[in-house]
Order: sequence, then C-alpha cells, then structure tokens
Amino acid sequence: MKKGLLLLLSSVALMAGDVNIPASFKANFTQMVKNTKGKVIKYRGRIIFNSPDTTKWVYNSPTKKEVCSSDGKIVVIDHDLEQASYYTVDKGLNLSKVLSSAKKYKNNIYTTKYKGKLYTVVLNSAGHIEQIAYKDNLDNTVNLIFRNIKYSDSSIPDNKFLCIRPRNYDSIH
Repeated sequence: MKKGLLLLLSSVALMAGDVNIPASFKANFTQMVKNTKGKVIKYRGRIIFNSPDTTKWVYNSPTKKEVCSSDGKIVVIDHDLEQASYYTVDKGLNLSKVLSSAKKYKNNIYTTKYKGKLYTVVLNSAGHIEQIAYKDNLDNTVNLIFRNIKYSDSSIPDNKFLCIRPRNYDSIH
C-alpha cells in the first residue's frame, strides 16, 4: 500500500501540465527531418532521459554520433567526422519544459508553444510519449517517434549520460 501511494505521489509531483513527465525514460527513436524543399532525412537511434533536462541521444544511422545535453550545454561526438563539438544553447529542445507546458488538444494529442515554436506531442495509450513534432530554427519539420519506451520513477545513473571524446578526435569549442 505504501509503495503504491509513493508511486502515485511521485507521478502526481511530476505532472506539471497535462502530460506526465517521468523521472527518467529510455527508448528507441526515429527522427525524420524534412527540409523546405521536401527532402527527408531519417535518423535512428536510442535516447535516455533524466528529468529535468539531461538527455543522451545515440544515433546509429545514417551516421554514428552521440549528443549529450544538460543545463543548456551540448556535446556532440561525431564518430564519422572524428570530432567533438561543444555548445551552449538556449533554443534547444528541452523535453521537460515542452512536456510540462503541453495542453490537451484532442484525444491523445497535446500542443504547446515553447521559445517561439509550436510543438505537437502524441501520447500512447499508457500516457507515454510516442511522438513530438515541431519546426526547427532552419524551418525544417522535425518528427521524433519513440518506440519501446520505458518510463521509470528513478533516475538513470549520471555516468550513462557522458559523451567522451576519443583522444584522436578533433575538438571544436
């Protein structure tokens, strides 16, 4: 009984808007980016996430790279180019902030405007994130589709979010 109550309270605490924000999740993803000329590039990989804003994207195709972000800092390890890039951004995709401000549009579809961009969020029947769509800063349409998503009430260890530059890679700051 106590365990059930704790799970319920932790779920309620993470529910800032209409969408439940998990303490953490893992998933496979497909990211489709369509440019203004209609060309589509499809990326595939896996993601891990800790609330409020620690994320690691591991891209497997068509390129191999890792993108780690937390507190407005992003590290991109591009294995094809053998380089590591370090950025500070304020306009990136912050999953927690997008999800926490999303309001129900209809059925399992939620929308929000965050930092001047309109986001559409689709939840599956379990209330877990299934898709997020938006236009990026270059006017590309981005559609993220999540599969095999596993929500958790506990955090993923910090060491799982590291993007470590191999010694022979170039470093761009």
